[in-house]
Amino acid sequence: MKTIQLTLDDELFIRVNQALAQQKTTLAAFISESLTHYLNRLKIKEMEKQHRDGYRKHPVQKGEFDVWENEQVWSA
Repeated sequence: MKTIQLTLDDELFIRVNQALAQQKTTLAAFISESLTHYLNRLKIKEMEKQHRDGYRKHPVQKGEFDVWENEQVWSA
C-alpha cells in the first residue's frame, strides 16, 4: 500500500466531502473506488476502440450472419 498526497481545488473538495458524508465512507475508500472505476472505464474504452478498429479492418461481409436469421424469434 502507498500513501499519497494530493491537492484539490476548493469546489471539488466541497463536493467530495459532501459525497463522503452522504455515502458514509472515508476519503481513502472513496478515492480508491473512484480510481478503480475510472481505470475500468479506460479498459472498456480501449476494448471498444479495438472492436471498432477490428470492424474497420474487417467489415461485415454481405450474408455473413444470414445463417442466424432463421434462429431468431420475432414477436410483435
